[in-house]
Amino acid sequence: MNLNELDFENIGSWPIGARLVAVFIIFAAVLGGGYYYFTQDKIAELEAVKSKEEPLKQEFRQKQGKAANLEAYKLQMVEMEKRFGSMLRQLPQKTEVADLLVEISQTGLSNNLEFSLFKPSGEVRKEFYAELPVNIEVTGTYHDFGGFATGIAALPRIVTIHEVEMLPGKNAQAKDDPLEIDEDKKLSITLIAKTYRYLDQDEITSTKKKTRRRR
Repeated sequence: MNLNELDFENIGSWPIGARLVAVFIIFAAVLGGGYYYFTQDKIAELEAVKSKEEPLKQEFRQKQGKAANLEAYKLQMVEMEKRFGSMLRQLPQKTEVADLLVEISQTGLSNNLEFSLFKPSGEVRKEFYAELPVNIEVTGTYHDFGGFATGIAALPRIVTIHEVEMLPGKNAQAKDDPLEIDEDKKLSITLIAKTYRYLDQDEITSTKKKTRRRR
């Protein structure tokens, strides 16, 4: 029987084969519609979840690694606290600063440096310590200054050297190359030496209050 011969208003009169085909087509249409309206959204949701799976796995591995190394981290923290405490002990207390300034001066004199300026500036307070800059002008050879720098580094307290400038001494003859240093000639040297001191608890509290007011 041809498709044109089928009576769509009386499907019951169709041959059994045609009715089975019609039922199959209707079933496929319902199934396809159900997939489109229900299953497709779920599959898209599943793909979105899968895309987040790998980053979550990486995060889990990182946290697992940290958890596995927790004891090692604790030991490192204890070691860092010991080193920090050791560094704090290298910062002089308020009463020791004057003695440290004398040590800096004596280190220069013992290395044949002639001081024309040794002027401590006002201290600059940080979070838990204070910087004490000292403006220094000396005269001496390149080797003299090298000995001074080595002596400063060997002091039991922390002292750092900044903004070093070396110029030929007043009686030195100018060289063809201004960058060339004659190690035996006197140089006029300016620098800033910074030492540091630990703030006591009252000073730390006062510094924090001043910082909050500025903000």
